[in-house]
Amino acid sequence: MNQETITLLLLSALSVGFIHTLLGPDHYIPFIVLAKTRGWSITKTVIITTLCGIGHVLSAVLLGVVAISIGITLNKLNFIESFRGEVAAWLLIGFGFAYLLWGIRTAIKNKKHIHFHAHADGTAHAHNHGDSAGHTHFYPKKSMKELTPWILFIIFVLGPCEPLIPLIMYPAIQDSVLNVFLVTLVFGLATLFVMLSMVLASVYGAKKLVHAPIFERYGNAMAGTIICGCGLAIKFLGI
Repeated sequence: MNQETITLLLLSALSVGFIHTLLGPDHYIPFIVLAKTRGWSITKTVIITTLCGIGHVLSAVLLGVVAISIGITLNKLNFIESFRGEVAAWLLIGFGFAYLLWGIRTAIKNKKHIHFHAHADGTAHAHNHGDSAGHTHFYPKKSMKELTPWILFIIFVLGPCEPLIPLIMYPAIQDSVLNVFLVTLVFGLATLFVMLSMVLASVYGAKKLVHAPIFERYGNAMAGTIICGCGLAIKFLGI
């Protein structure tokens, strides 16, 4: 493979990776809303976003290499990627809907209510519980917090990365492992750059703009609605 060809492939990988990620809201919206509602630190947000992005790219590379090694044509490979896309879209819809229901349950259980307390000296007083009061009787289950990043990772691993496969097929057929690596690296870096840029810019903006009590209470339900809507857009609008 001559230098002009590999240069063209690398430039294509850079531009396609950038555009593919930017035009795919499923690459960053879930991380934005979950980082806000779950209170993730910037470090945790970056780590989870990066790992999901790497899994997204490497799963496509693995599929492409396996397909080439066993002689699967590009048309059949596109069919497999399309099927993976269907599965990933439905998983995103299901996860978003489940998160919506969990968010509604959280909001209801954390609703303000009045408690009356009587003391031994005969006096009594009443005060509110819930929301930002002194103490509340609802504690989010740790299992939900722990499962959320793993669910996102699985969805991204199963999610299709169609533009990358044709780019790596040519150097793979030429038995150029180095060029497959370079194309994958450039595409992956472009993907991660856009994902992290969109996520961090939005998270920083949300920290300054969104402090309404209604968001604090219904934030999880809103996040579930947005994630579910993102999955529906991918499934039915082809975004």
